[in-house]
Amino acid sequence: MTKLTKKQTGINMMQAQIQTLTTTDQQSLCVKTWGDSQKTPLVLVHGYPDNQEVWEAIIQELVNDYFIATYDVRGAGSSSIPKRIRDYRLPRLSLDLQEVVQQVLGDRPFHLAAHDWGSIQSWESVTEPKLKGRLLSYTTISGPCLDHASLYLREKFKSEPSNVFKMLTKSWYIGAFHFPLLGPTVWKFFTPERWGKVLTGLEKMQGLPLSQNISADGKYGISLYRANFLPTLTQPRQRYAQCPVQAIILKQDSFVSPEYISEAMPRWVERFETVELDANHWAILSQPKKVAALIHQFIQRQTR
Repeated sequence: MTKLTKKQTGINMMQAQIQTLTTTDQQSLCVKTWGDSQKTPLVLVHGYPDNQEVWEAIIQELVNDYFIATYDVRGAGSSSIPKRIRDYRLPRLSLDLQEVVQQVLGDRPFHLAAHDWGSIQSWESVTEPKLKGRLLSYTTISGPCLDHASLYLREKFKSEPSNVFKMLTKSWYIGAFHFPLLGPTVWKFFTPERWGKVLTGLEKMQGLPLSQNISADGKYGISLYRANFLPTLTQPRQRYAQCPVQAIILKQDSFVSPEYISEAMPRWVERFETVELDANHWAILSQPKKVAALIHQFIQRQTR
């Protein structure tokens, strides 16, 4: 049985209910809810090396229309840090999402949006048959399903091996994260200010929000990659989306090739839409109004 404790805090003009959820495998997840609980539920899942604070500019745009839930994924923010790499595997991450939703929303249906690794892990839930009918829509931002990507790369390699290698070079950091000491050591040197310079260089914009927990989130989140990439790439599964999916393709994305989305996804999604945004990887920080509008418009199209 999951356990919840609550307290209230205010951020800017918004009020967040903070909850601590104990999962069935005894990890602690920090969960926040925003807005009127009677409104349509929307769950937002952050990526790596972020925590749920990365969504706050988006929330500010959407909080008047939705009851929003966010949480720090295991190993990030104020959530606990599992000791075993296997505790970061995709099926367990999907259970985290399901437990958060069950505690916060009960049996209510909900919409889902996710970014980066949050999007990758959310695909595990989006393709889960038992969520069919409850998960109303999914907006994915810069995070393909690993199974879809692996199957796509296998097919692509037969006809265009050079293009496959080109796509893989964008994700060079994934290989680096598998070296035992390299990844964690690098993150020790990242202060919020240094991370801010990285974001500024990518997004070509000054004054983006700084994560005060960047060093720890970067260090411990590496386990997400180590637990999932090699098993999924070597044994991909055929998994179909259980709801309509919108993919926001970031045209300047430095880390994710658009082919993973525009070419690999349609086969696995019955109702699939794409929209392009002229932005780099952290568009949720640099262009929150545009991203929020795209999420909102897609949700509204599902309710007509």
